[in-house]
Amino acid sequence: MAPSNQERAAREARTRLREYQARQQAHTERIRRRTRDNVIAAVVVVVLIAGVTAAQLFYFSGGPGATASSAAPTATPAATDSPTDAPAAEGENTGDVPASTIAEGRDWTGTMTINDVPLGITLDGAAAPQAVSAFISQAQSGFFTGTSCHRLTTSGIFVLQCGDPTGTGTGGPGYSYGPVENAPADDVYPAGTLAMARQGGNGYSMGSQFFIVYDDSTIPSDAAGGYTVLGQITSGLDQLDSSVIAAGTADGASDGKPAASAVITDVTVQ
Repeated sequence: MAPSNQERAAREARTRLREYQARQQAHTERIRRRTRDNVIAAVVVVVLIAGVTAAQLFYFSGGPGATASSAAPTATPAATDSPTDAPAAEGENTGDVPASTIAEGRDWTGTMTINDVPLGITLDGAAAPQAVSAFISQAQSGFFTGTSCHRLTTSGIFVLQCGDPTGTGTGGPGYSYGPVENAPADDVYPAGTLAMARQGGNGYSMGSQFFIVYDDSTIPSDAAGGYTVLGQITSGLDQLDSSVIAAGTADGASDGKPAASAVITDVTVQ
């Protein structure tokens, strides 16, 4: 017996209901997946931004002294003639580090020109053979030419930090080396000191970034020791002070980018 009109209508109604419920379930599933994907994407973006920011802060703060949020050490006018090697720190060189024999165990002289200011320099290849060898290699290859000094500190410690090819404090030569050499025993770095920057507590993080001490500064040692002293600025520091350092930082803070552009136009050593 054929189904009645009422039965056919009931079946059609049930079929439409099942189709409607299936569409609703599919729609709900799409919304759930879209929400999940958006959350994952947002988390990835946040993680990437945090990672980049942390890396920038980590490398920018690499170098002498505390970060801007920390108490700065007090500078003293005393100087020292008795440098010492820092305590041996765990670590190893990475990348194609120049041979420590390039320094030849002797003094080197030369000129570092920042803007139009020629700075006379001397390098102590006997006291800091690895660091001086790397610096000589970089200077002779023209690595420093056109790079900007990216960091100036004006309170507690007094340094101009340079040698980063990116001009941001995040760059280097593609290798790192250590350990700390020729650090002063009393943590005092007299005006004119030329020394290597590094990451806090890591004696094997030196690369190409260095700093010029423009006023006597006490820079406390950390777990890796002090900071490798390459040599000295023998002339031109007063001109650098008046043309770059006196302008302070770009944002007026005690630790930041120099307000006046400071570009290394040439480094020669012999």
